[in-house]
Amino acid sequence: MNLSGIIAISGKPGLFKVVTQGKNSVIVESLLDKKRFPAYASDRISALEDISIYTYDEDKPLKEIFEEIYKKEGGKECISHKEDQSVLQKYILEIIPNYDKERVYSSDIKKLFQWYNLLHSTGNLKSEATEDVQEEKTTKKASKEEKSSTTKKAAPKAKATTDKNKAAKPAASKKVSAVKTGSSRGK
Repeated sequence: MNLSGIIAISGKPGLFKVVTQGKNSVIVESLLDKKRFPAYASDRISALEDISIYTYDEDKPLKEIFEEIYKKEGGKECISHKEDQSVLQKYILEIIPNYDKERVYSSDIKKLFQWYNLLHSTGNLKSEATEDVQEEKTTKKASKEEKSSTTKKAAPKAKATTDKNKAAKPAASKKVSAVKTGSSRGK
């Protein structure tokens, strides 16, 4: 899963993708409605790839949690963030059995499931195995297209080269005769 470039802005619903950087801001695009607007330094921006959940051992990155949900759900959406809090806590215990119940609030759990479903519905949530297969297919397709285009282009280039060589030979013989004529005058 690639969460790079996807951010959350405090006070604004949904998730956003960073499009480009402006002079004093970053231009972001909403994943829901594709509207673009600037996000300034005064906005509290959090990159999803930097967010993690507290556990009793080590903090667990959001990317790993999303991958586990993806595997558990078989690539489909997970439960809604609007479910009862006890249902959400049972679900997160299945994914992260050692999460810190004192430091992870119920609002954090809701946001986790809301973000997962949002990323899934917009097509931004794919397992790395799926991404690798798709990348491999596009690489194979590109190499096949490249081979066929070079094969088609190679034949005309070879023909054009031989035509240039034929045309160049008579011109070269004229120059040689002109040089001979010029050198015979000097003697």
